[in-house]
Amino acid sequence: MANQKLIAFIGNNIRQLRLAKGKGQTEVAGALNISVAALSKIENGQTDVNISRLAEIAKYFNVAINTIITKQETQSTSQEVLEEIAALKKQLADKDAEVMKLQKKVIDLYDKLGL
Repeated sequence: MANQKLIAFIGNNIRQLRLAKGKGQTEVAGALNISVAALSKIENGQTDVNISRLAEIAKYFNVAINTIITKQETQSTSQEVLEEIAALKKQLADKDAEVMKLQKKVIDLYDKLGL
């Protein structure tokens, strides 16, 4: 029974990794050269994943096999998302400052024209 829990745990981790990467089952199954049904069985814990298939999955998602087995990717995915949000906030602030400068230039031009 413990083995079945491990299979289900790994399958769920693969599903979470796929979803975190924004990939559909069809896309991932095609890249792994397996059927969508086979991928679904893996994700649902109905089928055991051999080490070579696990290596292919890890390579596709560019993570270590250990990431899939221990579910560490969820944490780093969250960290990556936070870093991306911070970068986007900085870009937004930079663009906002640029807009403010342009608005000031427009106001100055209107003043020079006496409008």
